Amino acid sequence: MGGCTISETVLLRDDLHHDLKVSAAHGAEFGDAVNVMRLFPTEFVEAQRHFPILFQRDAKEGWMAIALLGFARGENLFLDNGAWTSDYVPAIQRRGPFAIGLQRDEGGTAEPTLRIDMNDPRVGASDGYPLFLENGGNAPYLDYVSAALRTVHEGLALTGPMFAAFEEAGILEPVTLEIALSDETEYKAHDFHAIGTEHLNALGADALDRLHRKGFLALAFAGAMSLSNVNRLIERWRKRNPAA
Repeated sequence: MGGCTISETVLLRDDLHHDLKVSAAHGAEFGDAVNVMRLFPTEFVEAQRHFPILFQRDAKEGWMAIALLGFARGENLFLDNGAWTSDYVPAIQRRGPFAIGLQRDEGGTAEPTLRIDMNDPRVGASDGYPLFLENGGNAPYLDYVSAALRTVHEGLALTGPMFAAFEEAGILEPVTLEIALSDETEYKAHDFHAIGTEHLNALGADALDRLHRKGFLALAFAGAMSLSNVNRLIERWRKRNPAA
C-alpha cells in the first residue's frame, strides 16, 4: 500500500534546484503496482467516481481508507504501460518523489515545507517537468504536486475525527468480498469494512445531523456510493484477462 513517508528527503529550494526536472512517470518501481492504495478524506468525492472505497483497521495506524484497485497482490487494473487509465490518481501517488516536512521558525512554530527525495530515479530526468519558472516562481508541475501534498496533509488531520464520527454513528460494517471473476478465478477478502447505503439510510435524524455538522455526512455517502465501482472493477479485470 502506498505509504506517507519518503526517506532521505531534502528541503526543496529555488536557488539550489532551479534547473531541476522531475519525471511524472508511474509504474511498479514507483509504488503504483498495488491492489489497494491509501485514500484520505480530502479526496473521497473525487475518488468515489472511480474506485471502491473500503476501510481497514491496522493495529499500529488505526483506521484508514483504501481504494480497491485490483484483486491480486500487485494488480493495479488502472495502471497500463506506465500510466494511470483513470481520470483521478490518488494523492499519495500524484505527489511523486515529494513530501511535506515541518520546519520550526525562531518562535518555535512548526511550518510545513516542501521536500524532495533526491535519490528517486524520477528526479533529474532529462524528459521531466521543470519545478520552477525561468524568472522565478513555481512551474505548473510543482503546483500540481503541492496540491496533492495538501490533500495528504489536510487529509491526515481529518482522518481521526472522521473515523470517530463514523464509529459514533455505527456505520462502519465488516464486509466480505467473494467475487467470481471467471469460472476458474475467485477473489475473497475478509478484512475490509464498508459503509452501506442501507445502513446510512437507516440513521435517525439526530445521527445524520451530527455527521452533517461535523462535516462528514457527504464523505459517508461518497464511501457508500463508491461500492458500485466493484462491478466496474470486475469488468476491467475481465477485459485484461479475456482468456480466464
